[in-house]
Amino acid sequence: MDEAPPPMPPVKTVPPGSVPSRDMNSRDDLYKIKTQVNFVLVPVMVKDSAGHMVDGLLPGDFTVLEDGKKQELKFFTSDPFPLSAAVILDVGMPDSAVQKINQTYTALSEAFSPYDEVSLYTYSSTVSQVSDFSSVGRHLTSVLNQMKLERGSNNGVPIMNGPLGPQGPTVNGVPVERPGAQPNIAPPKDVRVLNDAILRAALDLGKRDRARRKIIFIISDGREYGSKVSYSDVQKVLLSREITVYGISVESSAIPIYSKIEKLRLPHYGYSDILPKYAAATGGEVFTELNRDNIEVAYARATGDARNQYTLGYTTRATPSSAYRDIEVKVARSGLKVKAKTGYYPLPAVQ
Repeated sequence: MDEAPPPMPPVKTVPPGSVPSRDMNSRDDLYKIKTQVNFVLVPVMVKDSAGHMVDGLLPGDFTVLEDGKKQELKFFTSDPFPLSAAVILDVGMPDSAVQKINQTYTALSEAFSPYDEVSLYTYSSTVSQVSDFSSVGRHLTSVLNQMKLERGSNNGVPIMNGPLGPQGPTVNGVPVERPGAQPNIAPPKDVRVLNDAILRAALDLGKRDRARRKIIFIISDGREYGSKVSYSDVQKVLLSREITVYGISVESSAIPIYSKIEKLRLPHYGYSDILPKYAAATGGEVFTELNRDNIEVAYARATGDARNQYTLGYTTRATPSSAYRDIEVKVARSGLKVKAKTGYYPLPAVQ
């Protein structure tokens, strides 16, 4: 049996209606909000130049713009939120990378609090859900111990020619079955359905309680190729369901020089590293780590950042529609770095 988490403070769920009319001073106020499609919540992370979280800010320190127009804040809190987290492991990476990640699962489990709930997924050419959402405890530890048996790809360096090359048997570099043809020296395509994995997790997260902050936590080199859904389609689901993406970027994508081209999209080969695009759009962050110790530290940093943010709320004057709405958050103090989602797609009204 799984260990029961400590009792959570009493939380009142959100009935349909409007926004709070009294002072904006507690996370519990959020659950008394009567939600409409025109009420918008914006988690905001503020750090100083050294990368430390900045606390003590007040509602008057923030300015929120929607499509360039200033919005009046109706809700504000700096209270921490319990998390609903979907953890996704890329098992299409080289086996050496997967085995390194397998040794960090104790730190991954410890990065979550007893109030959080976690679901686990793996993907390569297909997506699998390893476990449904459950509280942190013996069950999560047991599942993570089982995941230590996961093996990655043994691709190694692509073989471009010779008897084992992708072009088949050759004589003097010419395929025997096609005299006169040029040898095919293109490397084999590496199917990695990252978009499909994020969509699967996002749809599952969309069913979780609104009283929790919803995050997707990806451990990957960020490569994407072969998904059935596009980045823009998945982004729309994330932004309409208030889901933030965090990533631990490993292998080649964690190399500083490589990070300069991490948003590169190769023709016919998908994205070389799509994680920064998801994180930037949803207000999350990608931690680029190469060694095991740094990866373990990044787990705690990511979950801590997700849990301990400012949460702003406002009622938009825009009419309900499916159109994307741009969001910009500013802080009236110099030298601070502000991260928030870049916009949102309003969900249709509940019938």
